[in-house]
Parts: sequence; structure tokens; C-alpha cells
Amino acid sequence: MAKPSIPQGTRDFPAAVIKKREHIFSVIRNVFETYGFEPLETPAMENLETLTGKYGEEGDKLIFKILNNGLNNEKNLEKARAGFEQLLLGRSSTAITERALKYDLTIPFARYVAMNHTRLSFPFRRYQLQPVWRADRPQKGRYREFTQCDADVVGSTSLFNEVELANIYHDVFLKLGLTDYSLRINNRKILAALAELCGSPDQLTELTVAIDKLDKIGLEKVKEELAQRMLTDSQISIIESYLLIAGTNEEKLMQIKALLGNSATGLEGIAELETVYQHAKNTRLVIDLTLARGLNYYTGTIFEAKAPEAVNMGSIGGGGRYDDLTGLFDVPGIPGVGISFGVDRIFDVMEELSLFPETAGSGVQALFFHMGKAESEYAFTVMQQLRAKGVACVMYHEEAKLAKQFNYAEKKQVPFVVIIGSREKEEQTCQVKNLSSGVQELIPVDQLSGYFNK
Repeated sequence: MAKPSIPQGTRDFPAAVIKKREHIFSVIRNVFETYGFEPLETPAMENLETLTGKYGEEGDKLIFKILNNGLNNEKNLEKARAGFEQLLLGRSSTAITERALKYDLTIPFARYVAMNHTRLSFPFRRYQLQPVWRADRPQKGRYREFTQCDADVVGSTSLFNEVELANIYHDVFLKLGLTDYSLRINNRKILAALAELCGSPDQLTELTVAIDKLDKIGLEKVKEELAQRMLTDSQISIIESYLLIAGTNEEKLMQIKALLGNSATGLEGIAELETVYQHAKNTRLVIDLTLARGLNYYTGTIFEAKAPEAVNMGSIGGGGRYDDLTGLFDVPGIPGVGISFGVDRIFDVMEELSLFPETAGSGVQALFFHMGKAESEYAFTVMQQLRAKGVACVMYHEEAKLAKQFNYAEKKQVPFVVIIGSREKEEQTCQVKNLSSGVQELIPVDQLSGYFNK
């Protein structure tokens, strides 16, 4: 008999974890709605052609493809064999797979907008809280199934959208207690100008993919990768001088103007960067010219939220502007900008820093002890009255020693126990004990809901 297991890079979520995750979702959802975003959900799977070619060379390799059903059908067997031969050659085959699990929420959202643009009122502001899948190598903070929380505005080129999104990051992280986060910002037009300065504007994608790995592999390895991508020593030298720009936000802006001041594209990107920075100074915004975000669809501002340095986690969110994403689906001219929160990494960070409220892990407020047949029947009536007032409570399933029932309450992290013995039943009172403080009080039954709802 096979030993029970789950796929690598996935997890089960017990009740206490779900409650803590719901705390994060609730904070994010409330902030999104405060800024006027409305909810949307899209299917777990998309047509493969919807996703491929949208995430760059590296991203396309991480798309989870879904095997077509009916491949064991004799009629389709030869077609399937031919399809597998194509896969072995590194080519796609509709005979084998036509659908895939969604890699992120942005491309499915762009597909939704393209399909419904004649019915939407622009600017259209939506948020999504859904799982996505990536065929990545599992490691700390990196899963194959994880949840993203996205907010996007489409149909507007106003930079105040970027300012609002920076403030959304700030509001959410402060409410979650992640006060030492940092929000990195750059502009893809600056990177495009760098490619122009190197004389290789057609190599922007290769450039951003390499630069995006700087944090992971270091400058020397990035230079090696650029050389492998056929860039010359002089080109690599220009890129190195760019990557070594440092100092305060203001000093970085001065240095990048000096380097790219002769490029119209560069000046446009710098002006956009400066505008967002000036209007979002109240957030923990850091200009990071090494930030590239290797996804092909970004065209302007790019964001990356970093966990507090006390935790070795890295990115906990990201996003940016994509001014023709729906053009990928033959609906051009709809600009957009959006951000995403990585809930699974945020959860791990908050656990490590002990930032969850004490009440976040438990849903049951009170455990009623089972003190005998007549007492438990009366206690059940009292419990139902409490439930009607919105107090979550349960009763121990059988008559048992008090020590056993106390032990159960502590293991389940229930904050209060309610004891109704024969005397309490007769006097219509109950003993309520706070398990964290040890304080026990005698409460009239008709005042019990007020005790828990105070």
C-alpha cells in the first residue's frame, strides 16, 4: 500500500493556519476595497496559447501544462505518440496538451479584459485573491502552488495609479505589522535606454533577464551571463557602471540622469520614476536601478516589495505598468498597471516575526465542559443561545475527567472554558475560566453573551 503523500511544493492547511491566512486576506481585501477595487475570479486553467510567450523564456519553462484527456483512446493513440515526439524535440503539441494551470493572475486578467472590453467601464479597477501554479524547484518561500493577491487598474495612463499602488503596499504592510518592509521601484524605460546606450535595443529582454538575477548570482555571474548572450566587453562595461550606481534616492536620480541624459526614452522613464517617488515619499520607497523584473509585458514603472531584513525571504510582492498587455489578445490600446502580494511568503515572514494577533489562530471562543447527561443537555441549550449571538463555541463530546477536558481545550487553543455543573444549572449560572490568565468568574447565564461580546 502506498504511503500517503502530497506533491512536492504543495501544502495542506490545518485550521489554525487557515485562520492566520484569512487574517492576511482580510487586511489585503479591505485595503483593496478602500481604494475602490472590485473583486474578480478567473478559472484555474487557461488555454495554453493564452499563457505561452507572455512570461519570457524563463517563465514559459515554469508553466504547468495539463495533459489532454482521452489519450488512452485507441483513435487518438497515434496522434498522441506523434505529439510526445514533438515534446521530446522541445516543441508544443496540441495532441498532448491544450490547457495549462495559470502562472499568474495578470495574463488571465488581460484575457478577461480583452474578452469583455466593450462592456467594461474604464478605468476598470479589479482585485483577485486566487491560487496560481509554477513548475519551479521548491525551496524556502518558493512553492509550486501558492496564492496571489492582485490589484490592477486598466484604461488609464495616470501616474497617480502608481502612487496609489505604492500606498496600498504601505497600508497593507503597516496593518500586518511589517513596518520594516521596503518597496523597490524602477522603470523599464530606463532599462530600454540602457539597452540603447549599449547599441543593442533589440536585446532588452536578454538584458533584463540577466539583471533580474543580480541578487541571486552576483555581479560577476551577471557579467558572465551577458557575455554568453553575445554582448561585447564595452557593452558589459556600460551595464556594470549602471549597476554600480548607489547612494540616496536623490543621488541615484542625479547619476542616472548623467548616464542616460541623451536618451529621450531614458529621460521619459526618469521623469516617471521621479514623479511617483515625489508623490509617494510617505511610503518606504527605494529607487533600485538594478530592479528589472524579467517579465516581457512590463513597459514603465516596476515595483518589488521586500521583506524586513531580519527575515531571509526576499520578495513578498511585485508588479508594474503594462501599457499594451491586451494587445497580446488583439485588443490594443488599453494601458494598465498592477501589483501583487505573495501571501505564502508574507505568512512565513509573519510567523517568523510572531506578528499574528493571538486570536488569529483560533476560531472557537469557548469550550463547554461535559458534566453529565442532564447538565450537558442544559449546557447545549445555553450554547445554542450563544451561537445565535455570534459566539463560536463547542461542547466536549463525552463525560470525562476535568483534567482531560482542560487538556483538550489547551491543545485546541480555545481561550475560554464554560463549566455548568448541577449547582450552576439550578442557579442558572456558569463558571467561565480564561485559560491564558487563569481567572475564573461566576457569570449568570443570561449575561453570558455580553461577557463574550464585550
